[in-house]
Amino acid sequence: MGTGKRGLITAAVTVVCAVTVLAAPGTAFAAPDPTPAPGPPASVTRVTPATNKDLEAVRRRLETLYHDAAVATDIYNAAEEKVQKQSAELVSLAKKIVAGREKLADLKDRAGRGAAAQYRTGGLPPEAQLALSDDPGEFLDGHGRIRQGERATKHLLGETTRTQQDLEQYAQDASTQWSKLEANRRAKATAKKKIKKRIAEAEELESRLEKEEKERLARLEREAAHKAQTDWLGTGVLDGNIAGASEQGVRAVEFATAQQGKPYVWGAEGPDSYDCSGLTSQAWAHVGLVIPRTSQAQWEQLAHVDVKDMRPGDLIIYFDDASHVGMYIGDGLIVHAPRPGRTVTVTGAGSMPILGVVRPDA
Repeated sequence: MGTGKRGLITAAVTVVCAVTVLAAPGTAFAAPDPTPAPGPPASVTRVTPATNKDLEAVRRRLETLYHDAAVATDIYNAAEEKVQKQSAELVSLAKKIVAGREKLADLKDRAGRGAAAQYRTGGLPPEAQLALSDDPGEFLDGHGRIRQGERATKHLLGETTRTQQDLEQYAQDASTQWSKLEANRRAKATAKKKIKKRIAEAEELESRLEKEEKERLARLEREAAHKAQTDWLGTGVLDGNIAGASEQGVRAVEFATAQQGKPYVWGAEGPDSYDCSGLTSQAWAHVGLVIPRTSQAQWEQLAHVDVKDMRPGDLIIYFDDASHVGMYIGDGLIVHAPRPGRTVTVTGAGSMPILGVVRPDA
């Protein structure tokens, strides 16, 4: 192998290795832990909510902040998934480029040997070789071989052209994938920044509360969730609902409920922590069914079912922007990973605004 060819292959292999590192799980794409919230500066006058009205305003503000963080988390998770796929595609394209360049070098080498053989015959046309030959029979045999050689040369040139075209296409595809990869990496960085900012704002706001106020705030949250659940059940939406879970659904519910007590961490897919769609996607992956990673993609791509017909294992999508998801476990309850600072838990299915229900194993 020539020095130039070795250098070409070495460079291409380096590209493959570099892109493989990009695609490796647990390196560039592992979601970092949320930044601890800073405490209020000593120089800032502390404002302490004193009334339930003040605390209700705090509750609604926290709800907004954590909702914004959930939306950004979905954007982050979607961008991460695309980055992983694009990185894998770049690895594949890099390998094709290496193989294509090796093939092209071999074709050119074979073409060069054919040209050298033609030179040794003096480049004379077959008619001239026949006129100068002492043995016409030997010439005719040789002429047949020449015709075969000409056909082989034509095929060789065609294959060389196709290989060059393939390499050009691979290069264009790699350039396109790289541009998409960079765009999604920027989207991830922007989403990450927003997530951390919203969580820090929420934690800073909560840090201003005294212990007794935090307890009252938690009570207000429970009361709001209970009222929403009671109102939802009061519509009769589940009256007569007797839908039983599928075999896979039963096992998915068992997996999800077994994660209770594990902390919510944005971007996490287990086994020690989860975000909302990380929990639901992993529960179904555990029983052998791959579903979309984000709550928005789950809403868009999975089969929709009516709320009154839902069964354990179905996923309930929440809010108009599909920014949250929980798994229905029966009896009007879901298991879900609520938000930063909370753990996987069971709560009322109607405790949040329902967008709709999807069925992974429809």
